[in-house]
Amino acid sequence: MRMMELSGKSGNSKIFIGESISHLASLCTSEKTVIVTDRNVRKFHGEKFPDFPVLEVGLGEESKTLPAVQALYGKFMEMELERGSMVIGIGGGIVCDISGFAASTYLRGMRLGLVPTTLIAQADAAIGGKNGVNLGGYKNLVGTIRHPEFVLCDFSFLSTLPEKERRCGFAEVIKHAAIADATLFSYLEGNLQEAMELKRSVIEKVIHDSILVKTEIVAKDEYEKGERRKLNFGHTVGHAIEKCCCLPHGEAVAIGMVAEAQLSVSRKLLSEKDAGRLMRLLADAGLPAKAKATPSGLLDAMRKDKKRESEIVKMALLEGIGKCSIQDVKMGEIEAVLSGICIAGKGGGSP
Repeated sequence: MRMMELSGKSGNSKIFIGESISHLASLCTSEKTVIVTDRNVRKFHGEKFPDFPVLEVGLGEESKTLPAVQALYGKFMEMELERGSMVIGIGGGIVCDISGFAASTYLRGMRLGLVPTTLIAQADAAIGGKNGVNLGGYKNLVGTIRHPEFVLCDFSFLSTLPEKERRCGFAEVIKHAAIADATLFSYLEGNLQEAMELKRSVIEKVIHDSILVKTEIVAKDEYEKGERRKLNFGHTVGHAIEKCCCLPHGEAVAIGMVAEAQLSVSRKLLSEKDAGRLMRLLADAGLPAKAKATPSGLLDAMRKDKKRESEIVKMALLEGIGKCSIQDVKMGEIEAVLSGICIAGKGGGSP
């Protein structure tokens, strides 16, 4: 087990990497603690939960909405939770987002702990304090930044993930390596199969190093004024793909990274060789490079992106493996590379 800390204006987090959920109860020091999860996690892992009341939220991005949060508020009222009460989100990124947003806004903020159960949540979504819900089908338009008191990453949860969901988690790991850790990128190139098979020593290093990238960036820029925008690599295009094609987040981000790497090449920031390395690693992880969409449809969805300022989008572009910078990109320039990731039809993806 490894432990690291992330400190910020919105709170301090202790991140336990490789810790067992059997130690969760010892971290819950409030007299009133409630667990928020979904039915799948409860089905497979509910017997591991400490003896606290359990509330369930829905499955899928369509459940990550303000009505879902309002339903939790109602339960919190019935349970007479107080500011000193604690909410524990046990689940993937959606559970972490909904529980985090509800806990950070009810009574202007209750205590929060997270137990991410998916690779995408352990390596990325549960770290950094962002909590958000979708609005009108668009990703995370409503949210807060408030760090949980702790994040407990128990690797045993990963063994019950469907293979597709496990592969999706590697999209965020590869993203972290591509933007800030060339050594991790090379390690993934040589050890990806063992990581995907969840070999303990390999997956612990991969998740630790991925989290380290994120915590170092967030510590410099908690509220996403500059440096933290690097974490959006692949997400500007990826969120549009997610909206238009109904693909899982990891697959959409993988395609987004392909497009944004090509944009980096067109600006002569990234070599074709390094772009090729990125595309090969994504392919080796079983992630798609193209989507059934149209450039005009993706561009329309991108106009709703919260990072857009008039016709300019602040985008993270690669300057090499392990290095990126924030660039002002015009919508027309983005449109020029979208045809490279689009295939005929609408909805779905292609490896």
